[in-house]
Amino acid sequence: QGQLSESGGGLVQAWASLRPSCAVFGRTFSYRNMGWFRPAPANAPEFAAAITRPGGTYYADSVKGRFAISRDNAKNTVSLQMDSLKTNNTAVYYCATTTHTANNMSVDYLSDQTSYVTWGQGTQVTVSS
Repeated sequence: QGQLSESGGGLVQAWASLRPSCAVFGRTFSYRNMGWFRPAPANAPEFAAAITRPGGTYYADSVKGRFAISRDNAKNTVSLQMDSLKTNNTAVYYCATTTHTANNMSVDYLSDQTSYVTWGQGTQVTVSS
């Protein structure tokens, strides 16, 4: 499986923007669906956004219209453009990947953290009021 490394988090004020990125090491990045999650208290990680192999995107309702996920297959990276940040967006954000053989690209599958097999170490996003 490819290894993942996030970067680009930080401390910003409310309504500012951040663009965390995730570098994927390995030769099968273009075959993988990618997702971004954040921890949820006492529950499974909370889905934020996902992008399929061909570039289809899904978003949690809470971030729809403010966040945009994208991928660059030439650079083996996936990014999460976060605009109009709110204080409740404060969290460690993790990127994750499905296997390169996963054919299911439905929103139900890609919003489920159990569909992902490899996770990064996370990048902290802190939004102050």
